[in-house]
Amino acid sequence: MGNLIMSIRPYRDIYRRKSRRIHVGSVPVGGDSPITVQSMTNSLTSDVEATVTQIRAMEDAGADIVRVSCPDQDSTAALKQIVSQVTVPVVADIHFHYKRAIEAAEAGAACLRINPGNIGSADRVREVVKAAKDHGCSMRIGVNAGSLERDLLEKYGEPCPEAMVESALTHARILEDHDFTEFKISCKASDVFLAVAAYQGLAEACDYPLHIGVTEAGGLRSGTIKSSIGLGALLWAGIGDTLRVSLSADPVEEVKVGFDLLKALGLRHRGVNVISCPSCARQQFEVIKTVEVLEKRLEHITTPMTVSIIGCVVNGPGEATMTDMGITGGGKGTHQIYIGGVPSHRLKDGDIVEHLVELIEKKAAEIKARETAALPSTANGSSTVHAAPAKDAVGVDSYSPAAPASS
Repeated sequence: MGNLIMSIRPYRDIYRRKSRRIHVGSVPVGGDSPITVQSMTNSLTSDVEATVTQIRAMEDAGADIVRVSCPDQDSTAALKQIVSQVTVPVVADIHFHYKRAIEAAEAGAACLRINPGNIGSADRVREVVKAAKDHGCSMRIGVNAGSLERDLLEKYGEPCPEAMVESALTHARILEDHDFTEFKISCKASDVFLAVAAYQGLAEACDYPLHIGVTEAGGLRSGTIKSSIGLGALLWAGIGDTLRVSLSADPVEEVKVGFDLLKALGLRHRGVNVISCPSCARQQFEVIKTVEVLEKRLEHITTPMTVSIIGCVVNGPGEATMTDMGITGGGKGTHQIYIGGVPSHRLKDGDIVEHLVELIEKKAAEIKARETAALPSTANGSSTVHAAPAKDAVGVDSYSPAAPASS
């Protein structure tokens, strides 16, 4: 384990597993790189317009990588047009047919999701590896508890962590034997216990980057809960270099949940993190409605910020001191606004949302300008570009007004 950034609150520190780094297109995965968020289209890949529309929506939501299924030649033929119309790296999901993998690599896929053992003969695997090398593709070995090899099921009696790890390492050796190491591994199951145990075993057995996920997790609500338990446990233990939240829902929701998971653990910060009370009879304004509307109005902001929306003075002032901006409900329709953790001004009942949106947009612009100005210059006068400060750091304390999420 490594990659620890000490904070003023060591109980929030996370030791990330040390893994080698690969690239999916221009996006680094593993090593010290930020944990990336992925999703997958559910349109027909041969429908270029529909697929591009979905990918762009995921890009807008913050997706780092998007996967598309390529089950037939029509799909790989469409892939070239799709890749040319989006900016996010595209992963081609391949099962069984080695020619689809070669076609996808030639069409511009940044990564191939395969199981080498399902591709066929050694010659076919060699052809796929050659295509990947020729076109700069990485690969993902995708092991799933629902499709384990027959010999492993006979050996272990049922899908189990040991069988999944053995499957993953067997596939890894096939690629290694062909002098190909630019790959990551996933070891997914719909059972949370099985998925977590398999990833824990795999994390100990190799240093390849891990794509984590609880597969077929369910609908938006139940799937989010199941994924939060499984992925949360792994991420908290430092396991995971890229993730997908698998939901029977709009793929954009997968991206949102993925980022919310990372934000909750301080592993990445994108957009506004709203801290709000559940409300009770003490509330001095409609907290639930305010938060519901405010979150929608702030979806366009990518600058990391924390905002507290608390309905009364019991916890409101304390929470506000630990956020970039906050509002605490007060008596007689007068509420206290906090900026940078300190009281700023009072607000009479009115359009609370409009006032907060204006303040938050202004604050976000100030943070962005400050970060841009802080970028060091090189000898020739140009700027050296780094990742956004604290955006993807491990163990970063995002609740201290002296060092808010954006600093």
